[in-house]
Amino acid sequence: MRTAKPTKTDLIQARGLTNDDLIGHDLKILFCGINSGLYSAATGFHFARPGNRFWKAVHLAGFTDRQLDPSEEHEFLELGYGITGFCRRATASASELSREEIVEGGERLVKRVEKYRPRILAVLAMTAYRIAFNRPKAKLGPQEEKIGDTRIWLLPNPSGLNANYQLPDFVRLFIELKKASEL
Repeated sequence: MRTAKPTKTDLIQARGLTNDDLIGHDLKILFCGINSGLYSAATGFHFARPGNRFWKAVHLAGFTDRQLDPSEEHEFLELGYGITGFCRRATASASELSREEIVEGGERLVKRVEKYRPRILAVLAMTAYRIAFNRPKAKLGPQEEKIGDTRIWLLPNPSGLNANYQLPDFVRLFIELKKASEL
């Protein structure tokens, strides 16, 4: 485990690091982001940057009974939810990833889903999904295609940099996902 509150040096050194998947077999939902940011890579925890709305949204949507700190992500796994990413290497911004990296990441993601077989793959990266799966017009919500028996659900990126969606939007969308996972 890396340090909980990274220094500037930690962030610089985090470029290119990877975070381990938080994954297990037969999950209710496997959440998939684009890749780890430098803050998450430096801490070793998913969605760790303080401005990221993931942990707050999953709590307010009822996935957890309290807001988990990123360092408590193992509790999320114990509840039947996992976290992975399209691309392994950490960057300051997802725009640093090439189209080829995203497509290759999508191919690796399919293999992970086939191996672990979550009920739903919740992709928190509309642009990455559209590129990786050649679905340029994909919209939020459930997708027609599946990976094996795994349903795919598309959500916006919860990064604090995504100003198109506010916390209430994420909560509403995550509630819809949670309801779908209970069917």
